[in-house]
Amino acid sequence: MTQIFDKKSIARFCQKNQIRRLALFGSVLREDFRPESDIDVLVDFEPAHVPGLLGIARMERELSAIFGGRKVDLRTAEDLSRYFRQDVLREAEVQYAQG
Repeated sequence: MTQIFDKKSIARFCQKNQIRRLALFGSVLREDFRPESDIDVLVDFEPAHVPGLLGIARMERELSAIFGGRKVDLRTAEDLSRYFRQDVLREAEVQYAQG
């Protein structure tokens, strides 16, 4: 995967939004990633700071700016379908981990 963002920007974003872990999954990790592809992001929030839908939408916009204007699809493991959750968790590449 070609680096398409600044790791320090991701760390600041995660700290600001009480995200313990941020990982990428999907086409961004594969050779079929294209200029029009969105970026699939998997996050793990601090338990007391899980945002609602408006908070998620705001974070997607912030991440889009960090990722050069690409559309971002932000998910938690609980949001993922049980039919492919384990595959996503296995393939995801961690970009930020607290601690």
